[in-house]
Amino acid sequence: MAIAEELAKKQKAISIAEFFEKNRQILGFDSVPRSLLTSVKEAVDNSLDACEESGILPDIFIKIESKSRNLLTLIVEDNGPGIVKEQIPKVFAKLLYGSRFHSMKQSRGQQGIGISAAVLYSQLTSGRPAKIVSKIDKDAPAHYFELLINTQTNEPEILKDKVIDWDRLRGTHIELEMEASYFKGRQSVSGYLKDTAIVNPHARITLIEPDNNKIIFERVTDKLPVQPKEILPHPHGIELGTLMKMLRYTESKNISDFLCESFSRIGAQTAKEICKKSGIEPDVKPKKIALDEAKRLHEAFRTVKIQAPPTDCLSPITEELIRKGLEKEHTVDFIETTTRPAGVHNGHPFQVEAGIAYGGNLSKENKVDILRFANRVPLLYQQGACAVTHAVENIKWRNYSLDQPGGGIPIGPAIILVHVASTHIPFTSESKEAIADVPEIIEEIELALKDVGRRLNLYLSRQDNLLRRREKEEIILKILPRIAKKVGEILEKPTPDITPVVAKIMGNVFIQRSVKKNGKGCEVEIKLKNHGDAVHHFSLHETIPHDIRSPSPEPKKIPLGKQNDYLWKVSLKPGEQKAIIYRLDIGIEEASKLPQIVAEGIEEEHITGAKVVNV
Repeated sequence: MAIAEELAKKQKAISIAEFFEKNRQILGFDSVPRSLLTSVKEAVDNSLDACEESGILPDIFIKIESKSRNLLTLIVEDNGPGIVKEQIPKVFAKLLYGSRFHSMKQSRGQQGIGISAAVLYSQLTSGRPAKIVSKIDKDAPAHYFELLINTQTNEPEILKDKVIDWDRLRGTHIELEMEASYFKGRQSVSGYLKDTAIVNPHARITLIEPDNNKIIFERVTDKLPVQPKEILPHPHGIELGTLMKMLRYTESKNISDFLCESFSRIGAQTAKEICKKSGIEPDVKPKKIALDEAKRLHEAFRTVKIQAPPTDCLSPITEELIRKGLEKEHTVDFIETTTRPAGVHNGHPFQVEAGIAYGGNLSKENKVDILRFANRVPLLYQQGACAVTHAVENIKWRNYSLDQPGGGIPIGPAIILVHVASTHIPFTSESKEAIADVPEIIEEIELALKDVGRRLNLYLSRQDNLLRRREKEEIILKILPRIAKKVGEILEKPTPDITPVVAKIMGNVFIQRSVKKNGKGCEVEIKLKNHGDAVHHFSLHETIPHDIRSPSPEPKKIPLGKQNDYLWKVSLKPGEQKAIIYRLDIGIEEASKLPQIVAEGIEEEHITGAKVVNV
């Protein structure tokens, strides 16, 4: 018998489960700490996707129990829509089984590998089955399964299937025992959940650590993300081989219909232009298109003007919610965010969002913290291999007031956040930990970072100016009182009030209250003058336990228990002065003890004579 025939007898197909059984590191199960994090990540992603698609505000519970030194039990439970009984074994114990792979819209999971890979890792390292409970309605039964994956066939093995009592309205519960270890820090379960909470501010996430310490990441909005809509692929960036496959299997009767029915943003007129540009008759059957004609059609996609893809297939976090998420999880002085217009890579729409936070309790000596997200999922590993990191390193951060010794990642008390939303994230591997260096994506990330960087630079420049003003005022307040006192002694007169002089020298807004007797009561006058060279808009508050009479101009009255807050909106041009006058039915001695005037909406360094409060 020929050697080739002998070799042929040994060849056989392998299942995807069998492949990942021997190559589990590809999916992120390459160490005991990371395996736990990957399992948590896949379960939480599934819960968030299911809740959002069903219009349910997510409540996710994660508990990690320690069985022994390197053996843990992971429990994840959600309040989602649940899973119908027939689908439970396939969802959890069959790799490459899911509903999103062929759907062109943004979602966390796409390939149907994640949670079943966690089940596979669990059974390989502990020998125990996955325990699943799911319920689809308060009146429906709760189904309990114990499952294993038959790796030779990539099919679920059902060990137990029964109905149980479960005190939940609906939801899904999964329990996995696995070889893993729990630790704290940046690349930990708690670190991952903290980052998840930033970009999913509508979710409440509860974590019970092995030592029974409870951490709650509370939601800060009741507004669910806008649900992305499924769209057709966009012709820009579509690959030639993909186009030929589409032509071969389409049911469209002619090439014109094929273009309109298979791609977004192609209408009858655009299809006509593409056919003309490629030299193909509109009524030609798609299946008869040869390779040369397909190449011309492919080239026409790039030369004919086609609208950018619709963005309703994406669900960006939004600038407001990125800000709220960062404020919730970090103490900082400054936050700026931006959302870029949608772009296209390989026929897939994508959108970049960025945020930068500065100051607060962030370290001044370390490199800035880069928070990377893809479709609302934190990327904690392979930072050096990620397009986000490369885009950060490409920017000259010294132009934006951040130190960058030797280039690379800048140093300073800052957090840089980048979120890439797409119908297809080009990950570098199946573990989905880094975004590939797609030029279109890197360019958009850089533009977004430069945008927030410019705003950071403006803020830091203003802070520097305020610091210099503060130092100047401190020097003036040390010298002028001494001069005023000395002049008073020489002239044998009381020491004059130098406050108006300080305001004038500093170019500040000067506020001064004076009181004089008027009949049985008194008259109060608040003088305001802008000594600066810029317009100032702010609010002035008089918070007193008295009713004011005949005010001019009329203030807004806000009752505060036994006191009233009288509020005036003030606008002063350079050199302009104004006055606020009102009466009080109290004696002049009592009026002289009124609390200090409060200004709101103006920097403390730009005002003299009032207390500044900015909320």
